[in-house]
Parts: sequence; structure tokens; C-alpha cells
Amino acid sequence: MIVYDRLWITMKKKGISQYALIKKYQVSPGQITRMKRNESVSTHTISMFCEILDCRVEDIMEYRKNT
Repeated sequence: MIVYDRLWITMKKKGISQYALIKKYQVSPGQITRMKRNESVSTHTISMFCEILDCRVEDIMEYRKNT
């Protein structure tokens, strides 16, 4: 399972809020909700977040084995 817990940590470190993602970077609120729920998102979305946050994929998401 892919989880996005690292995204919220990276956003905090970079000082970028969810509000800024929506208003300044025109990120869809639906995409943010999908990531909060650890639902699937496109590689385009992952790439967009990496560009906005100037980070690596590993700073946004990780794989966790289902138990």
C-alpha cells in the first residue's frame, strides 16, 4: 500500500500549507483529499508535488506492506 504520510511532513518542513497548494499552485482539493485517504493518484500528481516542494518522491510517499 502506498501512503502519503511523508507528504505532510515535507509540506511542514517547506512551510507550504494545503491552502497554498490550492490557491497559489492550483492543486485540486480532490487530489489533496485522495492523498489524505492514501488513495491512488497519478504519477503526474506525484511529479507536480515534487516540483512544488522541490523534493524527491521518497519525501512524499512510501510503500508499506499490507498486514
